[in-house]
Amino acid sequence: MTHGTTNSGSGGAGAAPTSAPRREARVEVTWAGEHRFDAGRPGGPTMRLDGDGTTGQSPVDGLLSALAACSAADVVDIMAKRRTPVERLRVEVRGERREELPRRFMRVELRYIVEGAGIDAPHVERAIALSHEKYCSVGATLAPDLVISSVAVVNGKAGQAHESH
Repeated sequence: MTHGTTNSGSGGAGAAPTSAPRREARVEVTWAGEHRFDAGRPGGPTMRLDGDGTTGQSPVDGLLSALAACSAADVVDIMAKRRTPVERLRVEVRGERREELPRRFMRVELRYIVEGAGIDAPHVERAIALSHEKYCSVGATLAPDLVISSVAVVNGKAGQAHESH
């Protein structure tokens, strides 16, 4: 899956690239007062990050959101290629942080709630595994000792939990 790796402005996460993949990503983060920052690609859309969590997600929540969105985009793309498109998808994320500074994540749990006609749990579980093992650049960028666990809930039925490191 090619999230953020194409120069095409028209495609989604798994869109075919129109040119060579980018090896460099650039964002600008602009202070907006107090603990508030607006972040985004130069000239592109921005998102508000707020260290106090008042006017936007905290940076830590933003990291969890980025991990979930990256992986969820992979799952949507993989399922579409199987010709069993996802109709609804929500990822519930829970992160456990260590007590001492820096209070980085030691464990992240992702619960994928997936609905759609003809979708089989083993295929969703395989799509999740492929995302974690091969495609999701956000997850691959995090500390190698971070434990990421996931469970697929397909059309209301929860499957087995899986862990990756």
